[in-house]
Amino acid sequence: MLLLRSERGRGVEGRDGAVRGLDALCQQVIGCRRCPRLVRHRERVARQKVRRFRDREYWGRPVPGFGDPRARLLVVGLAPAAHGGNRTGRIFTGDRSGDFLYRALHRSGFANRPTSTDRHDGLCLVDCYVTAAARCAPPDNKPTPVELRRCRPFLLKEFALLQQARVIVALGQIAFRACLQTLEALGLHPPTPRPRFGHGEFASFQSGLVLVASYHPSQQNTQTGRLTDAMFHRIFQMARRYLDAD
Repeated sequence: MLLLRSERGRGVEGRDGAVRGLDALCQQVIGCRRCPRLVRHRERVARQKVRRFRDREYWGRPVPGFGDPRARLLVVGLAPAAHGGNRTGRIFTGDRSGDFLYRALHRSGFANRPTSTDRHDGLCLVDCYVTAAARCAPPDNKPTPVELRRCRPFLLKEFALLQQARVIVALGQIAFRACLQTLEALGLHPPTPRPRFGHGEFASFQSGLVLVASYHPSQQNTQTGRLTDAMFHRIFQMARRYLDAD
């Protein structure tokens, strides 16, 4: 069983293996039709669209992870937005949550630009990989527990392939819980007492891996002030400090 650990000495063969594995996983994600409710919803949204994107072609399929195969920072969100990732085909892309996230990643040196508009906008992540607990846009942004369980094997494979990961930032309580469950499935047991979700809370595992919790950059959180730019930036400053100390 693969564990998440620092392997700075990995050679080209290991790096290329991760790239091939992630490429193959992306194709598996894109072709998934395990959850009938989510399939119906994502495809209906892609057909009906919204007025502001009426002239755009929607992706309308599951959305794979995105980023650096050698990333030491892994960011896990909840699910693609109906008119964001479900439209553009890239996670946290084309919506305000993505603007909030990539602005913070850019400010902390994990992205080459602060915006994410479409799959061909030139955005590159540096030492960072972004994914989600669920890969299809769910109705009302609420995947069911069964749908999350069906999607968990994809997250498990990503965690196993991203062997240099040292810090995981979980965006929101559902993503935080999904990360804990996935890490336990990989044999990485959380400390006692069991970590609880709270913005800025973190859990250190015996392997050296650190799981950091953050409020999700949803409009509900950012427009009400529950999550501010400064609060979010501190999360990635924390991640940067852990990585620099490694």
